[in-house]
Amino acid sequence: MGNRSLAMLAADYGASSGRVMLGRFDGRRLALSEIHRFANEPVQLGETLHWDFLRLFHELKTGIRAFGRESGEAPASIAVDTWGVDFGLVDAKGRLVGHPVHYRDARTDGVMPELFAQYPEHELFATTGIQPLQFNTIFQLYAMREEWDARFARGEAQLLFMPDLLRYYLTGERSAEYTIASTSGLLDPQRRDWSSEVLTRTGLPRQLFPELVEPGTVCGGLTEAVAEELRLPRVPVVATASHDTASAVAAVPTQHEQAVFISCGTWSLMGVETERPIMTEQARDWSFTNEAGAFGKIRLLKNIMGLWLLQECKRQWELEGEPIGYAEMVELARSVPRSDSYIDPEDAGFLAPGGMPQRIQSYCARTGQRSPQSKAELIRCVLESLALKFRQTLGEIEQLLGYRAPQLYMVGGGIQNTLLCQLTADCAGLPVIAGPVEATAAGNLLLQAHALGEIGSLREIRQIVADSFAPTVYEPRSSEQWDDAYGRFLRISRAAAEGQ
Repeated sequence: MGNRSLAMLAADYGASSGRVMLGRFDGRRLALSEIHRFANEPVQLGETLHWDFLRLFHELKTGIRAFGRESGEAPASIAVDTWGVDFGLVDAKGRLVGHPVHYRDARTDGVMPELFAQYPEHELFATTGIQPLQFNTIFQLYAMREEWDARFARGEAQLLFMPDLLRYYLTGERSAEYTIASTSGLLDPQRRDWSSEVLTRTGLPRQLFPELVEPGTVCGGLTEAVAEELRLPRVPVVATASHDTASAVAAVPTQHEQAVFISCGTWSLMGVETERPIMTEQARDWSFTNEAGAFGKIRLLKNIMGLWLLQECKRQWELEGEPIGYAEMVELARSVPRSDSYIDPEDAGFLAPGGMPQRIQSYCARTGQRSPQSKAELIRCVLESLALKFRQTLGEIEQLLGYRAPQLYMVGGGIQNTLLCQLTADCAGLPVIAGPVEATAAGNLLLQAHALGEIGSLREIRQIVADSFAPTVYEPRSSEQWDDAYGRFLRISRAAAEGQ
């Protein structure tokens, strides 16, 4: 491990907000400071929900400028991470072909059955190991099949995932970083390359996809034009673990080989690292997915609708003229001793934006439960349902891998909801080690340090995180009262799934 003090920049784009973080690494510890934060709000244009890519690239450059003002120096490197699956198309002249489409757009409604008619779900999972969700890149591209024209077949345009697209407009170099590409449903995890079988059976041209690079790879530097605009030298740009969850998992502060993690934010990604993908029928039946991690690891995890449920409740109440802050939401939930109604956060009815309080009430009504009425009851229902979903997922992980987890690790912005952390410990009957909040930025930055030759291994990265950020430990209180609730939750979830 080197001794040189590094000042690096991490741009971390979440599905609802973004931040640019200054990281200082002295060879033993990492210090973080937020230098720029911005909203990431989709734009409805006609019938399509888009990401505002021009604004997102502008915010990246604004953050780089703020870095210069904050640090008084050029960064040693820059890296970008974002959410998964979404992409832009770039033509042969480097022009953006249309605005990137949001994964919650309705264009993929009904697409999965169409694709499965020619490529059955179990065969697709056996090839890719990826949980089939309607917003996966494979389904987005299949929904676009009538829009394809000769330029894609001739290789005059290429697909770049969102962090790759941002990196391209910084550097002019095209590549797909492996962890973000692994969210697409288009890779063969055994060969660690684009799946020729998937491309052939879906009619996707190989020329559409750039070459893959591993996380922790230096991918050129700022173009002369960008460097001049930002008044910087041609700073190296790193392909970090560009999927935000992959960076967050790299920063889970444990040396336990089979630690169970929850990366908690808009989505709750719960799983464990493995050396090889787990592509059994049981894993498919339980909706697990095999995404790539840093240093060749596989993230066996489940995508769980997380704090999106509360974000959408908050947005709906604000539209109705009743603004509320997240801290107030937690306190309201604390005022209700227990919820008597539950939802399955995986239910597809909660995926699209709009009317979330009413959707929760409707779910409870159609599953024979009392519908929560007050804000406090709705929030408590969501938080307890998430904790129960974590317990269910933990049990499935333990059955898939054949061991008992000694504790849970929670990282990400969602751990600021201290009630959710405590409910998770209580419901699972295990200690919850929570932190760091900025796990994604920490993983992003330390993988940059790895790319620059300052850190040699994932074990070193995790030790640095443990030395740099003190966790909060939530000890479980009596979990017996949760056993009955868990049984009810499972029955309700099954009844809702069977009624769809």
